Amino acid sequence: EFIRSLLFICFPWELLGHTHHNELHIIQISDIVGVYGISFLILLSNGLLFFLYQHVTSQDWQGQKTGPKQLFAFALMVGGVLGAVWCYGAWRIHTMENRISRAPHKKVAIVQGNIDQTKKWDPAYQISTIEKYLELSKTEPAKRPDLLVWPETAMPFYFDKHMTLTKMVMQGIQSSATDTLLGSPAYTQKAQQVQYYNRAFLVRSDGTVADTYDKAHLVPFGEYVPLKRWLPFLGKIVEHVGDFSTGSVGDTLDWGKHKIGTLICYELIFPLLSRAAVQNGAELLINITNDAWYGKTSAPSQHFSMAVFRSVETRRALVRSANTGISGFIDPIGRIVSKTPLFEDAMIREDIPLMSGQSPYVRFGDIFAVACMITAMLITVSYTHLTLPTITE
Repeated sequence: EFIRSLLFICFPWELLGHTHHNELHIIQISDIVGVYGISFLILLSNGLLFFLYQHVTSQDWQGQKTGPKQLFAFALMVGGVLGAVWCYGAWRIHTMENRISRAPHKKVAIVQGNIDQTKKWDPAYQISTIEKYLELSKTEPAKRPDLLVWPETAMPFYFDKHMTLTKMVMQGIQSSATDTLLGSPAYTQKAQQVQYYNRAFLVRSDGTVADTYDKAHLVPFGEYVPLKRWLPFLGKIVEHVGDFSTGSVGDTLDWGKHKIGTLICYELIFPLLSRAAVQNGAELLINITNDAWYGKTSAPSQHFSMAVFRSVETRRALVRSANTGISGFIDPIGRIVSKTPLFEDAMIREDIPLMSGQSPYVRFGDIFAVACMITAMLITVSYTHLTLPTITE
C-alpha cells in the first residue's frame, strides 16, 4: 500500500485501513502511525484467524504445523496490541475533547450547488449557476457564518478574468457580508507562455481577494499527461485532457489571523499534503471537490471516508464542500459531525474549532510504514539466504 501511494501515478485510494473510518477508538492511533498502521492491525488480526484455521484443520503451512502453544502466544500478542490501541484511542478521544472545548471556534457554512455535470461548463448556464450559489448562501444576519465554502470549480469560468461574471459574484458576496472560499479555473500569462491552474480563491466580505491556493497534486490523464515529453501521443487517447500547472505543496490561505490548509479534489487522499499544510501553520483543513463524475456509485462515500483519516492524523477539523456531495464536517477526533446527501441542493453550518500544535504523524510522517517495509525486505533477504542450496564439490 505504501509503495502504491508513491510510485508513478500515486493512488492511495481506499487502502485497507480506510475500511475502519468509523471505528473511532481504533483509528486514533493514526496520529502516530497513519492509515497504514490501521492496515497493519487488520492484517495482524487476519493472521491470527489464518493460524487458527490452520490449527483447527491440522493443515501444514510451508511444511509446519501451528501448535496450541504457538497459537495461544500469537493470540495473546494480537490481543495485547489491539487492547493497547483501544486504550490509547479512549485516552486520546478524552484529551482531544478537552482541547476542542478550549480552542477558538468559527462558524463555517458549506454550500452544495448540485450543478449537473453535463451543464456545468456550458456558457449558457454560467449566470444561473452563480445565482444558485448566491441564493443558497443567503442567511439571516443572526445566523451568518464567518466563512462560506463553495466547491471546486463552483464558478465555471476564469474567475479573476471574466469581469462581468466576476463582478456579479463579488457583489453577491458583499451583500452576504461573509468571507467566501470558492473554486475556479485560473491562468497566468508571461510573455508568450500561458499557465493554467485549478485554483481556490478566498474572497473577503468586502469583495476583494484575500488569498489564493493552486492545486499542487494534479490528476494524471485528467489535469496533466504523465511523461508527455517522451510520450506525446498519450494526450490524444484521453478526451478533454487538461494541461494544468502545479502549485506549491503545503501552501496555506491567510484568513485574517488564521491559516487554512486547502485540499482540492483528490488531494484529500494524500496524507503528505495535509501534513505539509499543518506544518505551515494551518489551523483548519478545507477540501473542495467535484465528485459529480462518480455518479451514484460508492466512490463519493469512499472519498468522504478518507477525509476522516486526514482529520485524525493532523488533529484538525475538516470541512468538505462537494458540488453534488458528499459534503460535511469532521472534527479533529474523526467524528462526522454532519453531512449532506448526494445530488441535493444543500447548505449546512457548524461551529468549527481552530486547532494548533502538531501530532507525531505530522512531525515524522510515515516512519511506521517505512520501518515495516525495511523489516519485510530484511526478512525476505534473510529467508532467501537461509534457503539457498549449498554448493559442494
